[in-house]
Amino acid sequence: MPYRAAGPTATSFACASCPTEYSEVPGRWRCDCGGPLDLLNVPLPPEDLPKRLSEREWSWLRYREVLPIQAMAAVRLGENCTPMVQLELDDREILVKQEQIASTGSFKDRGAFVLVSHAREIGIASLVEDSSGNAGAAIAAYCARAGIGCDIYVPDATGSAKTRQIETYGADVVRIDGHREDTAAAAMLAAERVWYGSHVWNPFFFHGTKLLAYEIWEQLGFRAPDTLVLPTGNGTLLLGAHIGFSELLAAALISALPKIVGVQAARCCPVVCAFDGTPPRPAGAKTIASGIAVAKPARERQMVRAVRESGGSFVTVEDSD
Repeated sequence: MPYRAAGPTATSFACASCPTEYSEVPGRWRCDCGGPLDLLNVPLPPEDLPKRLSEREWSWLRYREVLPIQAMAAVRLGENCTPMVQLELDDREILVKQEQIASTGSFKDRGAFVLVSHAREIGIASLVEDSSGNAGAAIAAYCARAGIGCDIYVPDATGSAKTRQIETYGADVVRIDGHREDTAAAAMLAAERVWYGSHVWNPFFFHGTKLLAYEIWEQLGFRAPDTLVLPTGNGTLLLGAHIGFSELLAAALISALPKIVGVQAARCCPVVCAFDGTPPRPAGAKTIASGIAVAKPARERQMVRAVRESGGSFVTVEDSD
């Protein structure tokens, strides 16, 4: 994803599929060619960032220099950076990032923190989002904090625990008959009338999930890990991590990108097929990994490109494992 030094200009976007650029317009959420948009005018981290961090609270605003929002006006839910726990797996030591202790229980809070803060900055009164659960819960919670109206579109088969969490935050849940893609199509139709706060299409979300990379870098003593293993559905965490580590590399704060390993369910693995150059498997197969069961991810090409650039790979996991 492209990034440039911040300047006095207004927010602008670049299409990920063609050379077109746009100034921000509230109703604009994708390129005329149909491609997703990336955010421009985001600053790189300053070379003295490690020194600055030593004097700051352990919250996401400690990385304020690389956020595309005004720190003083950020929408906050008491979020803090998450710890890493060392575990042994098959005689190998690994570090596991504890994202489940985020405000609403998932890494999606990172993206919602930036996306909803931006929405409030530009005066958005209400928004629509489509989600299988966690992203919807995160955006609903931050919208409640910001005083922004929120409709969350979910597949009709979404578990009641997830929808109850969304409704608890005051959002309206709209159930859509069909698969995840049908839900996205319904939300896109609604987006003709209201701002589309999509965790897939809105690039501000990825500049929240990129904070994972900055935290890992700091927790490892200001270095990148050798390998980063991430669940992969719509790619909000994978692409966010790639943005963050790419920014650190461009600022010479790390010497190389970590290898990114994207993990998909064997029953729904379109990005693995795209990466391997094999025919996509039949859509519609059910998997217990419902949170990453996305048959046609909008940013598939970007995920493949990011993993190749990192020297990484993709793997599939069977439901029985």
